[in-house]
Amino acid sequence: MSDSAGLQHVSPYAFEAMQKVDVVRLAALSDPELRLLLPCLVRMALCAPADQSQSWAQDKKLILRLLSGVEAVNSIVALLSVDFHALEQDARKEQQLRHKAGGSNGESVLVSQLQHGLTLEFEHSDPLRRLRLALSELLAIMNKVSDSNGEFFLKSSELFESPVYLEEVADVLCILQAGEVLKHRMIQLMALKQHLCRGLIKNGERQDEESAGGRRRTEALRQLCQMNPSQSLNVRAMVVEECHLPGLGVALTLDFKPDSADDAVSPLVSFVSGLLLGTSGKVRTWFGMFIRNGQQRKRESSSVLWQMRRQLLLELVAILPRSRSTRLPDDGDSEGGGSSSGYSGLREEHVVKASALLRLYCALMGIAGLRPTDEEAEQLLQLMTSRPPATPAGVRFVSLSFCMLLAFPTLVSTPEQEQLMVMWLSWMIKEEEYFESAAGVSASFGEMLLLVAMYFHSNQLSAIIELVCSTLGMKIVIKPSSLSKMKTIFTQEIFTEQVVTAHAVRVAVTNNLSANITGFLPIHCIYQLLKSRAFTKHKVSIKDWIFRQLCETSTPLHTQLLPLIDVYINSILTPASKANPEATNQPITEQEILSVFQGLTGGDSGRTRSRYSITTQLLILYYILSYEEALLASTKALALMQKKPKSYSATLMDQIPIKYLIRQAQGLQQELAGLHSALLRLLATNYPHLCMVEDWICEEEITGTLPLLRRMLLTSPTCKYSQQQLQEAFQGPPSSSPLLMQILQHLTLLSASDLIPYAEELTANMSLLLGDGVPRRILQTVNHLWMVLNTVMPRRLWVMTVNALQPCAKLPRLQRYTQNDLMIDPLIVLRCDRRVYRCPPLMDITLHMLNGYLLASKAYLNAHLKETADLDRQTHTILNPGLAGPPDAPEVTREELKNALLAAQDSAAVQILLEVCLPTCEEQAQAGGDDSLLWGFRHNSAQVKSEEGDEDVEMRVPPTVGESSERGLLSDLREVQCLICSLLHQMFIADPNIAKLVHFQGYPQALLPLTVAGVPSMHICLDFIPELLAQPQLEKQIFAIQLLSHLCTQYALPKSLSVARLAISVMGTLLTVLTQAKRYSFFMPTLPCLVAFCKAFPPLYDDVAALLVQVGQVCASEVATRARDVDPLITRLQYLKEQPTAAAAACKPRGPEEPQCSDPAVQLCYRIEATFVDIISSTLHGE
Repeated sequence: MSDSAGLQHVSPYAFEAMQKVDVVRLAALSDPELRLLLPCLVRMALCAPADQSQSWAQDKKLILRLLSGVEAVNSIVALLSVDFHALEQDARKEQQLRHKAGGSNGESVLVSQLQHGLTLEFEHSDPLRRLRLALSELLAIMNKVSDSNGEFFLKSSELFESPVYLEEVADVLCILQAGEVLKHRMIQLMALKQHLCRGLIKNGERQDEESAGGRRRTEALRQLCQMNPSQSLNVRAMVVEECHLPGLGVALTLDFKPDSADDAVSPLVSFVSGLLLGTSGKVRTWFGMFIRNGQQRKRESSSVLWQMRRQLLLELVAILPRSRSTRLPDDGDSEGGGSSSGYSGLREEHVVKASALLRLYCALMGIAGLRPTDEEAEQLLQLMTSRPPATPAGVRFVSLSFCMLLAFPTLVSTPEQEQLMVMWLSWMIKEEEYFESAAGVSASFGEMLLLVAMYFHSNQLSAIIELVCSTLGMKIVIKPSSLSKMKTIFTQEIFTEQVVTAHAVRVAVTNNLSANITGFLPIHCIYQLLKSRAFTKHKVSIKDWIFRQLCETSTPLHTQLLPLIDVYINSILTPASKANPEATNQPITEQEILSVFQGLTGGDSGRTRSRYSITTQLLILYYILSYEEALLASTKALALMQKKPKSYSATLMDQIPIKYLIRQAQGLQQELAGLHSALLRLLATNYPHLCMVEDWICEEEITGTLPLLRRMLLTSPTCKYSQQQLQEAFQGPPSSSPLLMQILQHLTLLSASDLIPYAEELTANMSLLLGDGVPRRILQTVNHLWMVLNTVMPRRLWVMTVNALQPCAKLPRLQRYTQNDLMIDPLIVLRCDRRVYRCPPLMDITLHMLNGYLLASKAYLNAHLKETADLDRQTHTILNPGLAGPPDAPEVTREELKNALLAAQDSAAVQILLEVCLPTCEEQAQAGGDDSLLWGFRHNSAQVKSEEGDEDVEMRVPPTVGESSERGLLSDLREVQCLICSLLHQMFIADPNIAKLVHFQGYPQALLPLTVAGVPSMHICLDFIPELLAQPQLEKQIFAIQLLSHLCTQYALPKSLSVARLAISVMGTLLTVLTQAKRYSFFMPTLPCLVAFCKAFPPLYDDVAALLVQVGQVCASEVATRARDVDPLITRLQYLKEQPTAAAAACKPRGPEEPQCSDPAVQLCYRIEATFVDIISSTLHGE
């Protein structure tokens, strides 16, 4: 088809007038514009309307009047007068004929044989024949399209390409309703149909400028949108959705004229930026291919890509400072203009647009592969090195410009341009502080400059690339080799390493640093300098800056703070080089640390007195704990360098409320970004006594729903009783106990932090609660308050409590126990007033402290071992240089000694607690039996302990002699035994070796019913009882058999059965090797154990009976040597073995006490018979 560039098209004004049928506006059209609308107007005037209103009748008259003066109307009326029904029938036949003929142009139903050419026939034909000729040509084209399988092709048409008959042909096509084929006659549709545009786009090429068909399709749709601009954005959205015809999308954007001009960002910048920086990778790749393909063709003014580039360049030049650009770019000028020496600033209203343009050019060059011309590169460099106003947008613009220079260093190609860039960078260094203060932002471009300089010095080019991509907001490919020129400029001309470190220290800290402050901050620069050891290398002190920054923090926690502390600690302990071991940073002083926690003594008022935030206090705590852990971990390396950094004193650690801070951090876990978990890890390693499971469970009970509801009863946030009133209530006579109870009950409504001021009075007067007549409720309330205080100040509370519970004889002494004393010797806790052993609420507190100090002692000894092991090795090497030996021998020996000390310490604590469980003489007399208080555990192993709120038990009154046996379950001794058994169970589970050691040491046999029934983990003793039976000491063998008898009764397991068989076998073996005296000492206490074996495991009856008969025979033979007749005993034993049922019914059991005989053999004989009878009775009657 011929080019239609010279044809007149329907204007948007005429299209809107026709669409709205605005007769007034139609009358104002010129004759050429009106000629384009004649087919529609004639049909409108002649056809019967659906609107029968009076207003339309008047408008129709105006239309007829308008058409009356146009000559071409007559020909259109003639076209409308033909028989369209017959024409339609012939058209259908023609279509079928062409379909059967396979598209050949042979016979035709619509047109007979032509005598002349198609144009001459069209000229000489009547209206009907004209319609037939046009319709026949259209059907031929449609048939060709259907055979092309969607491929673009060019077909010449004599009729449609003749400019002489174009108007008449267009009229015919409009009458035939075939205007879709020719875009400049689509006005009869009254509006663009979306399905038509989508079909044209969907069937179009992915890259429209690559083919003639794509260019034709793009031009047609572009002119359609020019005719109806309101549909431009919809068509452009279809282009992006289908990823076809990218040139059309750009062309429509170039043609689009928004109703309201936006000075910030142009539609072209917004559209192209959205394509390249959007989330769709498919769209990004599609448009990038359009840019790359467009650059391969020769520069053409008609190319959409070059139109886009020229428009972007015009927008760029328009916002440049006047002193930098005094001319507009010319199409034929591809050389870059000379750089101006002027430095007038970028106007404030242009800053946002300039930033958008820079990001767009970065995306075009980095993502789409655009190669800028010299002119574009020159103007871009002029824009990047311009100086914006000191606003947040200006700070953003400078950051983008700097990153674009790093991403595309090829923009700087001449020495003049390089000098311009250096001057601009120098201006950045000079003005960054002013920009930060004037713009009111915390993250300025100065930090980015420092950070890039540090990366260049440490050759971390990948970090620079990541920083550039993060700032630009796009992932672009930057070759590290392309940064070599920038590295030279930074490291040799602008930022030497010494300048970087000196400048970094002078940078102000970020006020109220938190995660809400984004961008590149001073903390990023300091972190990189610390990591590269630049401060220690150039002897620049950074300690004060870090401390100031830690003091200027708030929640939510900034993610760079914890890495900063870690790398700072590493720079303190590890020298920058082995040649200079003194090249380290200085740690934060103890005075500075104490100033952070000053005023944090307790209560809400105490927290308000501290001028540092909870974030600062937690970070300082993290620093101290991490420092101590790192110091212990690097002891060997420090010893080899003969360097010993100072550790923080125990006095300092005692003044820091660690548990209180951890509890505060627990409530801020979401805002602390991992700090709480890091602190828990450090505590579990260095302070295990502050991480006991029972403490966490107790905290859940204290901070639960019920305590919260109880505190709601407190109308005032502070307690109405003072510390002095509490002290006076403690010192008062027993009659004042209701007042004391009232004060204590009110204290239970306070929070843990508000209760801290009362801690000293509560602990100092605990010894007064050991007297007679103190109500049990007061003791339980004091226990509850102590547990609440333990959640916030455990270490200080434990020291005060231990000193308060010392025996009265030790109270007047001037020197009291310290935290260090108790960690070295945890058994000091048990050297308390003996009345504590029979006061369950205070005994509960004592056991809690004992468990904590045992854990603290382990951590203390482990730390002490690490601190001194390598120093001792070094001293040993210096004093004995010629002594050869294994290098690890001293450490192994010290480790074994430490483990032995800890085992002795734990076993001593267990032995003392077991001794406490033994009833005194008075308690035995009151209980009415020697071991009833202990034996009750065999029948009732439940741990009975009065609940906290029990008001029925007012006094700790011991049971009297005449009460029933159940009364023992309510005694103070029984409750203390339950508490001790609970602690022993925890210790045995934590370290089973303690249980083994204690049982190899042995303890009173009277405690076995208590320990087996009261300690659930006693079943682990089954593992080492065979080893205990193999010991040469007779006492240990007896203890093993007695322990096994109780374990078999409590745990009737297959393993117990096998160990019991072993024990019976051992007893049989010992019978043959023991002397008479030892035989009596061994079998007298162990024979009753056989009853328990048979009761637990009846299959052992035969083995036990055989053993008893064998023992009886040995004893009888010894008696026979003394001419005593004991044959009746042997006969009875054999009878008991063979006929147990009949013998038990006829025989009355006799104990060893029945015969008054001093002969051990005789006593053993009677014990054997009594054991036999007990076994038979328990088997028959289940006793």
